[in-house]
Amino acid sequence: MKNKEIGNLGEEIATKYLIDSGYVILQRNYMSRFGEIDIIAKDIKSKELVFVEVKSRTNNLYGKPIDAIDMKKLNHICKTANQYIFLNHLEKENIRIDAIEVYINKKIKLHHIKAIM
Repeated sequence: MKNKEIGNLGEEIATKYLIDSGYVILQRNYMSRFGEIDIIAKDIKSKELVFVEVKSRTNNLYGKPIDAIDMKKLNHICKTANQYIFLNHLEKENIRIDAIEVYINKKIKLHHIKAIM
C-alpha cells in the first residue's frame, strides 16, 4: 500500500474505534490555513471536544507513529483547533488533543493516547 492509502485506512479505523468507544464524530479532515486535523469529536463520557491526530504505520522501522508528532506539528494542530473553536463559537468547551496510532499489518493494532498536550 502507498502512504496515502495507509493514512486513509488508518483514519477509517480510528473513526470506527472512536464511534464504538462512545464518541460523536463532528468533522473529519478539517482544513485551515494552519494545517489539518484528522478527526474532531465529542467525548460523551468526559464531555470534551477532542482534536485527534491519526498516525498510521505498517511497521516501526522509522519509529513509533507518535514520534511523527513533533512540536511543529503540535503547533499547527493547536492553531487549527483554535480556529475551529473560534469559528464555531465553542470557547466554553473543555478541549483535549489526542493521538491515535494505527498499526496496519497482518493484524490491525490501535493505540489511543489521550491528552498528548
